[in-house]
Amino acid sequence: MFKLPISLGIRYLTSSKGAYGSFYSIISIIGLTIGVGALIIVLSVMNGFERELQTRILGVIPHALIKSDNPINYNDKTIIDTLNVEGVEAYGPYIELQGLIGSDDRSRGVFISGIVPESENKMSILPEFMVRGSLNDLKDKSGVVIGSWLSRYLNLSMGDEVTVFTNTTRTNIFGTYPRTIKTKIVGIFELNAEPDQSLVLIHHNFARNLVSLEEGYTSSIRIKTKNLFEVDRVGYSVINQLPTDYFFSTWKLTQGTLFKAIQMEKRLVSLLMFLIVTVASFLILTAIVTTVKSKEREIAVLKTLGMRNLDITVIFLTLGLLISLIGITLGLILGIIITLNLNNIIYLADVLFNYRFLDLDAYFISYFPYEFRLNQFVLTTISAMICSILFAIYPSVKASKLEPVEILRYE
Repeated sequence: MFKLPISLGIRYLTSSKGAYGSFYSIISIIGLTIGVGALIIVLSVMNGFERELQTRILGVIPHALIKSDNPINYNDKTIIDTLNVEGVEAYGPYIELQGLIGSDDRSRGVFISGIVPESENKMSILPEFMVRGSLNDLKDKSGVVIGSWLSRYLNLSMGDEVTVFTNTTRTNIFGTYPRTIKTKIVGIFELNAEPDQSLVLIHHNFARNLVSLEEGYTSSIRIKTKNLFEVDRVGYSVINQLPTDYFFSTWKLTQGTLFKAIQMEKRLVSLLMFLIVTVASFLILTAIVTTVKSKEREIAVLKTLGMRNLDITVIFLTLGLLISLIGITLGLILGIIITLNLNNIIYLADVLFNYRFLDLDAYFISYFPYEFRLNQFVLTTISAMICSILFAIYPSVKASKLEPVEILRYE
């Protein structure tokens, strides 16, 4: 039905006549390519940073903690059966304390976690990030694992003795004092993230003695969920089957603000980059207007020969659609290629200009991570296409309303 108008639209894109129209078509394609490419690069890199942050922080801290007002018997069959619900990947006893760790001349506040070393491979990523020693070196009554940043801050290394003050107390005839333990460093981990500064690990039995719990009991049960963002649902499904004195907390309580901030930043940056794509799409309007101006005589002839206004509109809509398709496709290709080679590009720029453009050592990773997401590609493509079509409609309709008599009067 629109075979001729569509073929004319394709012809106008590559026509050697009407140089201004062809020039602005090229500018429009370049603008869309840069805009879409930049949007893909930014979104992919931010996805990568978000993934790394989730892996390195949420891969260490408990996804959820089941707690009670009383000590929990983690070998109780009722509790074990309750924890075997959909969404729970692993679980185990866990004791968390606050304390102070110090060397001869320095000290720092820390979170002390009592873990079962043998099951930590299922519970966290820490075993993969041990740079010295092993979690299995933690013993029932000795041994502590700390982060690399903390070891440098305290000027301590493997085998050094360290003093740990806990928020638990002991009482004797002289009064009440915080429990103090002296032990040796048996392992050092390095996540290049916040836990390097504040997380200290000891054996669960060691922690149990510090809080005066009987064997087989713990203060909380740590849960690792299959899906981080379904942790509330999993938590409720567990405690609904337990007595009323049980409750739970999740990573959203301690780290939720951080990830909300990341999501907000991601949306704002995406909005700014989308505005760039919108401006690039606006160039299509200019391209079609200049093409219409250069093709006025042909339009008049076509209308004289009986071509309908709708057909004229389709010609220039086809032109706008082709420009947007070419620009978006090239933008997607450019974005993917640059993202895949971003680290090499930054390194090359540093070498060529002898200047460090980005100090990645200040962050928790020393490279640009990335993650491509199909839904973002589709959303970017559809959004850019809609903007392009919207900007193409007005000049296309105006072209169809040109009067042949006025145009051909002076021919």
